[in-house]
Amino acid sequence: MPIKIPSGLPARAILDSERIFALEKTEAERQRVRPLRLVILNLMPKKIETETQLLRLISKSPLQVEIDFMKTSTHEATHVSADHLVKFYETLDALKDNYYDGFVVTGAPVEHMPFEQVDYWEEFQRILEWASTHVFSTMYLCWGAMGALYERYGVHKVDLPEKIFGVFPQCLQDEYCFLTNGFDEIALQPHSRLAGVDERDVRANPDLQILTWGPESGPGLIATRDFSEVFALGHWEYGKMTLAEEYERDMAKGMTNVPFPKNYFPHDDPKLEPLFAWRAHANLLWRNWLNWVYQTTPYDLTEVPELRAHKKLGTDRAIRHEPAGPRADDFRPFEHDGYGVIHER
Repeated sequence: MPIKIPSGLPARAILDSERIFALEKTEAERQRVRPLRLVILNLMPKKIETETQLLRLISKSPLQVEIDFMKTSTHEATHVSADHLVKFYETLDALKDNYYDGFVVTGAPVEHMPFEQVDYWEEFQRILEWASTHVFSTMYLCWGAMGALYERYGVHKVDLPEKIFGVFPQCLQDEYCFLTNGFDEIALQPHSRLAGVDERDVRANPDLQILTWGPESGPGLIATRDFSEVFALGHWEYGKMTLAEEYERDMAKGMTNVPFPKNYFPHDDPKLEPLFAWRAHANLLWRNWLNWVYQTTPYDLTEVPELRAHKKLGTDRAIRHEPAGPRADDFRPFEHDGYGVIHER
């Protein structure tokens, strides 16, 4: 099923070239189905690149999805034209009366800063408060996940002396979880961040559960027990070359706390094309999330506030998962045998 996007969105040409089925508004309205309604708060500097990455994943669902884009009003984007923002993005004030099945909050390159020093932090707090009564389920990514975990559940951010950078193994914690259904026991997840979350805070909160975890990267996927909020600390949405582009950018800036990306370039040679080793799990996670939302969201979205007030959003799961390898032998790829990395014969 296609995604429904605003007419004239630049990502449309890229999606068409990749044979991704996207309908513009007039085409989609001729179909007599109720689409899922999603809104994306795009905090990334490169708006169009992030739009395209997310739309690729959303398009893999067999559902029609209608998408709005949200921007902050207290921060001026400098890596995209003002015309693009005016044409395709709205602030909370313009969208506050809408209800949505799903909400996506991207990361932002501000994880090294205290939350309160981010210039749009107070607006971010207001947006989360609005979402708590107007959105059925939210997917937070990287810094968006860190900020939401802190604001809503008191999970503290942990600053790191060196960037977690590369592609890292994540151990599946629940074989039958809705969100990770179909995942391999070990999934690979890109990470690019100078901070993490305090796992003790996560484990101490009865409303949260860790769904994937890695020995180097820590929690990769966290969710509330009712799955109304999902927190991805890594970047399954990244394209094949995104880490390479970030590495080149960081080196050009002279950053000394950014290591060479792990488990990414064959033979650790940046002249060779990277391995796109996380795409299947990225597609599966997003398809699972959208399918779960479709199966459980109310037809009338104005029922969301009452459902949340009575804690009837989603499906409550009493199972809790402690971070641990799913295998008795605690097998950890890459550490001993170069699993997943090309070696010369």
